[in-house]
Amino acid sequence: MARVNGRLAVVGGRLVTPTGVRPGVVLVEDGRIVGLADSAPEGVPVLDAAGRYVLPGLIDSHVHFRTPGLEHKEDWEHGSRAAVAGGVTTVMDMPNTAPPTLHPDTVVAKARLIAGRSLVDYAFHIGADPLHPEVLVDLDPAIARSAKVFMAGHHTAPTVVSDPEVLDKVFAAAAASGVRLVLHAENQRLHDLLDAWRGGPPGAYRDYERWRPRSSPISAVVQVLELVRRHGTAAHILHLSSAEEADLVAAAAADGLPVTFELTAHHLSFTDADTARGGARTRLAPAIRGLRDQDRLWAALRAGEAATLGSDHAPHTKEEKERPIADAPPGLPGVQELATAVWTGMRRRWPEEDRDTAARRLVRHLAERPADLFGLAGKGRLAAGADADLVVFDPEHRWMLSASDVEAKCGWSAYEGWTFTGRVEVTVKSGRIAYDRERGTFGAPLGRWLSPLDRTGEDGGHG
Repeated sequence: MARVNGRLAVVGGRLVTPTGVRPGVVLVEDGRIVGLADSAPEGVPVLDAAGRYVLPGLIDSHVHFRTPGLEHKEDWEHGSRAAVAGGVTTVMDMPNTAPPTLHPDTVVAKARLIAGRSLVDYAFHIGADPLHPEVLVDLDPAIARSAKVFMAGHHTAPTVVSDPEVLDKVFAAAAASGVRLVLHAENQRLHDLLDAWRGGPPGAYRDYERWRPRSSPISAVVQVLELVRRHGTAAHILHLSSAEEADLVAAAAADGLPVTFELTAHHLSFTDADTARGGARTRLAPAIRGLRDQDRLWAALRAGEAATLGSDHAPHTKEEKERPIADAPPGLPGVQELATAVWTGMRRRWPEEDRDTAARRLVRHLAERPADLFGLAGKGRLAAGADADLVVFDPEHRWMLSASDVEAKCGWSAYEGWTFTGRVEVTVKSGRIAYDRERGTFGAPLGRWLSPLDRTGEDGGHG
């Protein structure tokens, strides 16, 4: 493979563009796509993508890279390596760190900590502070355009907005400033009620889903939809777990409410039977549910009802996961596995589907729609003027994931032993090789903070 400098031509592949999939050449210069052509100019370094797809760099709008304060679980060096190994070139990080990022100053401080350490570009969801919901009213969109609301708590969610009056203030403040809320929609009061009645946590993982039942996110989603209708707040509901949630949000969107939802690869890949068998490795919040729910979530993806796919990359150490059930935190790594797990699932569930159609769906929900939803200019598309973030993806490569493949700092994956179809071969970030699977190499940490208002500075003009 030729060394990539200022100019590059990606040749021989099938280009997954906003208008369709076709053969062609992607021309890159100085970190931007300058055009799509039928052939490469003379003298330009070539990256051969023959027999593979060329995708825009993927966007994972739901990661927990654990900086600051929780770097024993994950850090930006490892998290961004996992990202580019999975074809992800842009991430949006969550605020539940130590301390949590609840104020613009803490977001800026976080960006400064990350500068020079990341292989991928990054943006942040600020946290909604139940003590100071007014922060969202004056939020500078150059700092963040979205705010995370934890409606229920768990081991790494220190700020929970469960009081209905406070939640109403958060929605009103976000609506006043045009901030999009991204929501962990579970009902903390229902959790507390059931835990008091049952006398504590489940005694075995086969009971975990029943201890955190579907009634919790369903009731929370109903609450969200009522607040959206009252205030007009844009709301993106994360990691849907049940059929009923998908029905409710799809119906509300069809009725004109500004609501969207995310699906995770975890909820598409596993069922509660996996949690019963494997325990903490697939312990999530919200819980992974049954096959009927999984089928409905896949149908939501196929119908285009879902807006985004996210990894909810939330690593914990093996030692933390091996604690007693009451103390073992929910969450698992997934940014590296995200695209391949979804691709594998699509090809297995819909083997008759044209492969180009599947490729367009993957790009739509892992690149185009998250870029549009969160205002990530220059991202998510193979088009002239876009950032030269590209992925060479082999759609037919069959391989088995082992622990030695895992780039996340925790060193384990719930997908170990899975036979995947499809593999990222090369990831290009800003026109430079960020990941080369064949050589086993990674590029330089050139990732930058993406400010929605100022894309000229290395860190978005804020430190």
